[in-house]
Amino acid sequence: MARVAVVIVTYNSADVLGGCLDSLAAGAEGVELADVVVADNASKDESVAVAERAGPPVRVVPVGRNAGYAAAVNAGIAALDLDALDGVYVLNPDCRLRPGAVAPLLRCLREPGRGIAVPYMVNPDGSLQPSLRRQPTVGRALAEALIGGGLAGRVGRLGELVTDPRDYARPGAFAWATGAAMLITPRVIREVGPWDESFLLYSEETDFCLRAADLGWTTWYEPASVIEHIGGDSGVNPTLAALLVVNKVRLYRRRHGPLAGLAYYLAVLGGESVRALAGRRTSRASVAALLRPSRRMTALPQ
Repeated sequence: MARVAVVIVTYNSADVLGGCLDSLAAGAEGVELADVVVADNASKDESVAVAERAGPPVRVVPVGRNAGYAAAVNAGIAALDLDALDGVYVLNPDCRLRPGAVAPLLRCLREPGRGIAVPYMVNPDGSLQPSLRRQPTVGRALAEALIGGGLAGRVGRLGELVTDPRDYARPGAFAWATGAAMLITPRVIREVGPWDESFLLYSEETDFCLRAADLGWTTWYEPASVIEHIGGDSGVNPTLAALLVVNKVRLYRRRHGPLAGLAYYLAVLGGESVRALAGRRTSRASVAALLRPSRRMTALPQ
């Protein structure tokens, strides 16, 4: 039987962590749940207590500070015996695995060249939560700036965000997917290396998937695996929305150089500016962050 470990990152997650832990047994039907690590970013609530009450195989790995999502993922993975595993499932604490959700992802990863597998993600009401992404490009940033990510994602391959439900009806390869639920092979973890901790939150999963692709590994989507994700903070919290936008610009510039990075920056800034003028509070925060590049875009380690 295939052996899987789960790494859950927490930061003040007590209100959702219990539901995630409760869903693991049914979600792992057909596989051996070898280890469950809760990597805690110095939560001030009862997150650690919730994890400890769950009992074995749940272990708490304290990060020691709020070091960000990537740092906690790295700490959780470091606590595992990768040699004894067939996969590591990185999860947000606000995810709920549907019964048998892990096994289809493991089956996907048996195919040569597939190193990361991601599930069909739904909202708490059961509706589709778009989680798949195409390669970031200046053209796609312009398209999303002009007509919005939702519409651009339904017009051929125009947008980066995949929003057409028909694309979620069949398995396939994608450039990257949300890091809220991601099954990774131990070989990819070793070859790609640690998640980039310079991204406090957002774009760390993009960076990891793209670095894996650089080495020939595919991120594979499998709709037979279903997971519920509560999520949504970046859509309503101006600070998180700004961090999301700034980090995706930083990542693009890092991978493509200053000239292409400038074009991408201007496309993103234009789109956020239009939405800010229309009254969107999160876009106003994003524009303010983008216009302070020396402080918000280069202060973190490169």
